[in-house]
Amino acid sequence: MSDISTPATTFAALGVRAPLVKALEDGGITSPFPIQIDTLPDTLSGRDVLGRGKTGSGKTLAFSIPMVSRLAGELSGGKRRPGRPLGLVLAPTRELATQITATLEPLAAAYDLRVTTIFGGVSQHRQVQALKAGVDIVVACPGRLEDLMKQKFVSLDAVEITVLDEADHMADLGFLPVVTRILSSTPQDGQRLLFSATLDNGVDKLVKRFLKNEVMHSVDEANSPVAAMTHHVFDVDGVEAKKALVEKLASGTGRRILFMRTKHQARKLARQLTESGIPSVDLHGNLSQAARDRNLAAFSAGEARVLVATDVAARGVHVDDVELVVHVDPPAEHKAYLHRSGRTARAGSAGDVVTVVLPEQRKDLAILMRKAAIKVTPVRSTANSEHVVKLVGDIAPHVTPAPKAPAQPNGGRGQRPAGQGGRGGAARSGQARSGQGGQSRGARTGGVARQEHAGGGARRPRTGGGARTAGSTGGRPAR
Repeated sequence: MSDISTPATTFAALGVRAPLVKALEDGGITSPFPIQIDTLPDTLSGRDVLGRGKTGSGKTLAFSIPMVSRLAGELSGGKRRPGRPLGLVLAPTRELATQITATLEPLAAAYDLRVTTIFGGVSQHRQVQALKAGVDIVVACPGRLEDLMKQKFVSLDAVEITVLDEADHMADLGFLPVVTRILSSTPQDGQRLLFSATLDNGVDKLVKRFLKNEVMHSVDEANSPVAAMTHHVFDVDGVEAKKALVEKLASGTGRRILFMRTKHQARKLARQLTESGIPSVDLHGNLSQAARDRNLAAFSAGEARVLVATDVAARGVHVDDVELVVHVDPPAEHKAYLHRSGRTARAGSAGDVVTVVLPEQRKDLAILMRKAAIKVTPVRSTANSEHVVKLVGDIAPHVTPAPKAPAQPNGGRGQRPAGQGGRGGAARSGQARSGQGGQSRGARTGGVARQEHAGGGARRPRTGGGARTAGSTGGRPAR
């Protein structure tokens, strides 16, 4: 999108409060995206909204701005009460929850509101401590939130605004029963905002049951491809040709995300690429939260140019300037294709998407592309094909991998060297210090683009001051 805004399309003209406009500008965000232009007048006025927009369309800010604005304005007042948040955002994955928190925090800081993130895969202790200290907004995955509700650590009876993000993915993961129970625990007269790419698999039932007099805004057709995204299908003759082509695609200077079907294959490919001089990290469901954070941080910082992932990364992982997405293994269905592909060409940027296809996969891929409304002609390809070389561009310098640790004596059962933990001790140590989902020593916030994870607070100050946040999410916020 152009940096030049007409008066009719500025955040201020849409009714966004001056402190939030400044927070957005501090993060380099000056122009609203279409879904924000469409929804903000209704969400700021307290209407229930059903928003439909493609990946990377700016949905996160579309609900973050009104949530902070209304909780700091007409819905503000009183002290923070332990375990009774006023705002709730539900997200299907911990990666997405973390990204949402990173977007919310600098906005919340403008009014000294406090945000915490709740998800599984880590100890609940820090999350419980943050809730006990008092928070204004909770960003949560359904499973862990319901666990804490059952343990009486959190009550939703004071929630004024509820957001359900990526509702279609909630349905795909089988979360709708628990989401229904959670929404039933929020006040019936509260504002509810639901964002979803599609209304199938039961999402329509949520809309009918929990939204009242809702306004629907649809920026793009459901599951539509991103215009700035260029799609390619590279036909290969066999497994060895595929392996060579994938390594060539991974060898460029920019960031790449490679998608695999299984956790084992993702881990294996990341290791093979690293050993070939292409620094790579993996991301999949078998990793601890500390390991996920560590790998995403390495990818974001450029220490690893390649992220090899399963579909766990197709939602909620936003890293700037991913120039290429490669479907090493074509996905099972068209929605997964679009969500994977949406890791590039975000926020108006351009990007390329390559699908590598073996002879026996061609028929299924043709059906998938037709359902995704993507027209692309398959091209016979090898690692040395002219169009492949052109797409890859400059080759990054070879990086010699770190030497492998020497084998332990006695079959690896001897005494461990100092500083090494047992059974993933390093990951556990990182997890213990990360502050994920909870509270640690505060750090002042400053700007939308690089915000850290918010924790709890003792009371609810009046508007104006700077927020004290806690913990760490890492990464830049999604628009």
